Amino acid sequence: MNEEEFREGLRSEMAGITPPRPLSTGAALGAARRTHFRRRALWASLGSAAVVLAVTGFAAVATPDGHVYEPAGQGPPAAPDTKEPWPTGPDGQPQEDRTARAGSKYEQGVHLLTETVSVVPAGFTAPEDPPGQSAEQRTLRTNQAQFEDKVGGVDVWSYSSSVAVAQGKGTGRVIVEVHDAGNPFPTEPCALAQQFWGMRGECQVESVGTVRVGVVVRPGSDDRLDQWSAYRHPDGVVVFVAQGVRLDESRPALTKLPFSVPQLAALAVDERFHLK
Repeated sequence: MNEEEFREGLRSEMAGITPPRPLSTGAALGAARRTHFRRRALWASLGSAAVVLAVTGFAAVATPDGHVYEPAGQGPPAAPDTKEPWPTGPDGQPQEDRTARAGSKYEQGVHLLTETVSVVPAGFTAPEDPPGQSAEQRTLRTNQAQFEDKVGGVDVWSYSSSVAVAQGKGTGRVIVEVHDAGNPFPTEPCALAQQFWGMRGECQVESVGTVRVGVVVRPGSDDRLDQWSAYRHPDGVVVFVAQGVRLDESRPALTKLPFSVPQLAALAVDERFHLK
């Protein structure tokens, strides 16, 4: 093959190859713009991450290229504990729960129990629990002072006592419950009486002197007790007095209730139960 034949063969091979499509000016500018946009988006995301980091205090943020940026200093402070402690006991420490086991509030509960025993009518007795029993073991004479709420910066308490009342072979009970002023109970006599232990029943209004007392004379479907009276004193203190023919399922029931309806109403107004 001479030189002229070699050149002719080379031109034939080159002619058989499809040349690449030329890149137009518009396409070139579009590709450049897309590259520039991706770079700006990357830096914008890094800037946003930095802002979030500064505002929220996140510990670290990863960038798209794998780098991790960590701020100096501590993370966000822990949320404050907003739970209000129980009232302070006589030892200067918060109570462990709602019930007072010492101090002036506890003594109010003991006083209420003493006054409840004192109103047991003639012909009935008030048996006592065996000596040495703890408060949790007692069933015949019990008392409690319980924190209910804080209203206007003032602690609102309730006090309760339960006394077994016996006659013959039967044993029933008398319960007195007192709520400090600031309690949420209504004023209307029967509306107030219907609030006791969430029970309902047939209510009538009894007059005791110049005041009106609500008395549930027959319970509804909830028959834990047979009758109860309710009175709100002018200063806001609420008194409930209840009676039942049965103390518990292990003992026979009384054949009659200790108090008549008028007597039960008068006890709700009795100053012995007007704790202040």
